[in-house]
Amino acid sequence: MNGRILFNVLLFLLPACSLAQKITYSDVLKENSRDMDFEIIGKVSGNILVFKNVSSKYAISVYQGDMDLKEKVDLDFIPSKAFNVDFVVYQDFFYLIYQYQKRGVVYCMAAKIDGNVKKLYEPVLLDTTQVGTFGDNKIYNVIASEDKQKIMVFKIQKKDERFNFATLLFDSQLHPIHKSRQVMGYSERKDVLSDFFVDNEGNFVFAKSTKSSARDDIGTLDLVTKAAMQDTFTYRELPLKRTYIDEVKIKVDNINKRYVLSSFYYGERRGNITGIYASVWDIKGDSIYTSVFNPLPDSIRSIAKEKGGLKFAFNDYFIRNLILKNDGGYLLVAEDFSSQTSGNNNQWNRWDYLYNSPFSNPYYYNYYSPYYGGYYRPYNSFNNYNNNRYYYYNILVQSIDNKGVTEWSNIIHKEQYADITDNYLSYATFNSGDGIHFLFNNSDKRNQLLIDNVVDGDGILTRNPSLKSYEKGYEYMIRFAKQTGARQLIVPCSYRQQICFAKIDF
Repeated sequence: MNGRILFNVLLFLLPACSLAQKITYSDVLKENSRDMDFEIIGKVSGNILVFKNVSSKYAISVYQGDMDLKEKVDLDFIPSKAFNVDFVVYQDFFYLIYQYQKRGVVYCMAAKIDGNVKKLYEPVLLDTTQVGTFGDNKIYNVIASEDKQKIMVFKIQKKDERFNFATLLFDSQLHPIHKSRQVMGYSERKDVLSDFFVDNEGNFVFAKSTKSSARDDIGTLDLVTKAAMQDTFTYRELPLKRTYIDEVKIKVDNINKRYVLSSFYYGERRGNITGIYASVWDIKGDSIYTSVFNPLPDSIRSIAKEKGGLKFAFNDYFIRNLILKNDGGYLLVAEDFSSQTSGNNNQWNRWDYLYNSPFSNPYYYNYYSPYYGGYYRPYNSFNNYNNNRYYYYNILVQSIDNKGVTEWSNIIHKEQYADITDNYLSYATFNSGDGIHFLFNNSDKRNQLLIDNVVDGDGILTRNPSLKSYEKGYEYMIRFAKQTGARQLIVPCSYRQQICFAKIDF
């Protein structure tokens, strides 16, 4: 089977033909959208479920058919001012895992809910932690294996120069499998942790990178794992060959039993981005399968950046995702991003963005979920950012084979910028079976269109006809879209500054 074309997250039996698109909208929400947070849970028992939090009042809206609101169900069992609400979604039910604090104790609870948002049983207690009245209470995080047969709730508490980890591994029925505690040395100024994952065997995995100083590049890299039934971390240093790397992205390849790590790299400290670092750890052999530094040639640099010299072409690019392929290779997707604060003469630089902001370190909640797709800010928070201008430009798509070597590279051109908020910028990916679709808003706000570019397994880029809506006034927050079917996407929108949701059927 040709792994260049069939990605292990694709429904590869789908027909390769391109179908016409149909866009339907839900009614505009009656809640005060300016104070609302939301998350698209997904499709459960045929219903589209959307979680909403308005002033610490929690509810799930149930949509069916052409986004008709079937019911809005208040989640009265969640205490006011709960935090870190997570979802593990199955075909006919989902787990809602939440936290709340009471008298210096943080409680982590789980509810099992069906597709009509009916509780299948009362919420159960998963764990508690004593934090004190003024301690950090956002400590629990939830990850699930690709096959959803393993669920891990883990917590990190920082004390002095160390992280105290506790991991709780459950099966798909939330039956406990194993609980462990482990201490890791950690320096806020030098150490950076990657996303966290649990593989189908229940093994906990992430990467730890270390810099020589706070404002420097990463000089050492460790793959950190903890086997499902073990209590200690295992550290495996990955050789960087006197080369410096950037923020590390990691993915679990359950099909080929490997861990895939990738990053941009530099030839010298605080230099220009030279290329792509690709490393693969073989789980069965407990050894490095491959480790390659792929330079980005001038041929791709010349089309990656509209202005400036070739050596600076990728200095504003950030890796957004790794998309695995069946044969052990993967697609690396990166985006040109920068921002500017009015009245601030400081020059933009990626080190400040990566390592000196509250969202730069995976210790902070919401950044290190593998499902992370950007941070939505409700309207009432815009005043805190009203001096910012955001720039989201071209997208790099690079295919790396199972030996870590670049097969092909392509650039998807786009030019987006906005003041106050970046909720309407960036892009979403959509797996259609015959390729990866990249959807993003056009730059002409007078005519709201979704641009649809498709990259196939050979790197050929095709621009499909833009997705047109006959309804005017809708603005797509495309970066928060979620694929809910073989050819279906749910996209949050705003209409006259009120939130609604669009269903796009391809």
